[in-house]
Amino acid sequence: MNMKKYIFPTIAVLCILLGFFVGESVSNRVNAQHFYIHNGQLMMSPSSKADQMIQLMQQAYVDSLDIDSITDIVLDEMVKQLDPHSSYIPKKDIELVNSELSGSFSGIGVQFTIQNDTVHIVAVISGGPSEHVGVLAGDKIVEVNDSAFTGKGMNNERVMHTLRGPKGTQVKLGIKRFGTDEMLHFDITRGDIPVHSVDAKFVIESKVESRKSKDKIGFIRVNKFGETTYKEFITALAELRAQGATEYIVDLRENSGGYLDQAVKMANEFLQAGDLIVYSEGRKYPRYEARANGGGRFQNVPLVVLIDNFSASAAEIFSGAMQDNDRATIIGRRSFGKGLVQQQFPFEDGSAVRLTVARYYTPSGRCIQKPYTLGDNESYRQDLEERFEHGEFYSADSIHFQDSTTYRTKKGRIVYGGGGIMPDVFVGRDTTLYSPYFNIVSNRALTYQFAYQYADKHRKQLTKYTRWQDLEKHLIDANWVDEFVTFCEKKGVEPNYTDLEKSRKMLVRIVNAYIVRDIMGDEGFFPLFERDDDITNRAIEVLNGVD
Repeated sequence: MNMKKYIFPTIAVLCILLGFFVGESVSNRVNAQHFYIHNGQLMMSPSSKADQMIQLMQQAYVDSLDIDSITDIVLDEMVKQLDPHSSYIPKKDIELVNSELSGSFSGIGVQFTIQNDTVHIVAVISGGPSEHVGVLAGDKIVEVNDSAFTGKGMNNERVMHTLRGPKGTQVKLGIKRFGTDEMLHFDITRGDIPVHSVDAKFVIESKVESRKSKDKIGFIRVNKFGETTYKEFITALAELRAQGATEYIVDLRENSGGYLDQAVKMANEFLQAGDLIVYSEGRKYPRYEARANGGGRFQNVPLVVLIDNFSASAAEIFSGAMQDNDRATIIGRRSFGKGLVQQQFPFEDGSAVRLTVARYYTPSGRCIQKPYTLGDNESYRQDLEERFEHGEFYSADSIHFQDSTTYRTKKGRIVYGGGGIMPDVFVGRDTTLYSPYFNIVSNRALTYQFAYQYADKHRKQLTKYTRWQDLEKHLIDANWVDEFVTFCEKKGVEPNYTDLEKSRKMLVRIVNAYIVRDIMGDEGFFPLFERDDDITNRAIEVLNGVD
């Protein structure tokens, strides 16, 4: 997480490191002051071991060396011995890394992290090329263009330079997906990836019975916390209010975080003057508090926040502030559990380090950071898989927090820390519509592939519709399910009509939604997709006073 406003008192330490590796040119001779005599032997000063090693390699090694490249490797390895969220960014990666939260680029449209020399997809950018073919958050990229893409030497630079490229060019990914033994392959055409934060804003339509039918519910989905998030968010709130919305759902599912100040500004809109939003402190990092200033324009509106296991960092700050101040009902599944603050320190050569300098705490005093072991990033990443295997995605009873301390909200409700935000209302995955046939076609992304091929085949007819409701009705009347079965059979999946009937409702919902997206974009996709979503409908029930 980027904390631009903070000053880290121990920056002097980093300046010393900077002096070791960048800036001043190395002298032609090893400076004698770096040596001393011990027991009759010439020894290097321990205080300058790293500096002396670089100089010795440059001056005495048998072959010429690229010292800058070696330095990058050394710094990267140093940072890997810390927590899972600190990272070293070489000069050649800076522009690419910083563009994730600002500007735009051309690529495949995923956010990723590298754990145990393997690329893990953290989030798939809504409407991007990867989503079009069915790549999912949690997937691991193990092949690119039929060549292995794992192992020692895997770094951000290599990944971004491989996955990004000119618009219209193709890249083939080999994907390992949890719960699927076979390798999945996707041909992805690179496209422009705008870095926007608000995926969707609309007055929601739902089949949920309402005893307050006159009230309109505004729905806003925020995918990240970038430079423009607050501006986009407050604009969306204003537009929905103008359309008559009096209650709101803020969807932070699969939001992996970003800039802290954007989450603070969002929270300020809903809280009363003086309410604590978040505070942070570290060993050498003075306590910093962010409080609401009382100028928020939505302090009294009914509010629900949606989260899941991929909601992290700034998304957890916002959710924690709403929960601890008893300002909103949090609905969904337990969040990721990232409560560490990163600050980016630039080096003179253009590289930088994102160093964890503090922990952040919700208003009740809980740190939501889940446990980790220094230098053991793989176990940290496997936490989500272990949660799945323990049944946490289906039942709240399987959830256990590492921190047994009880914390209390503004009104005295008990909450826990040390492992993410636990929602006030847990909604587990509904398995009643799943079947082996659906799991196969879904895991192989055949639902997505069919949707986009169907849209291309019938584009001339489908583009006549201007309302997603009318387009959905057309698709229901078209009854494309048999065509889908034939499509899957050609892809090697034998029909199973018993399974198909069990999963038909969910299959039709997903495919129709993605056909609508291809024709109308997110403005058509999200209202249709969320209308039958279990978590969204539970949120509507809560807003309508249904226990």
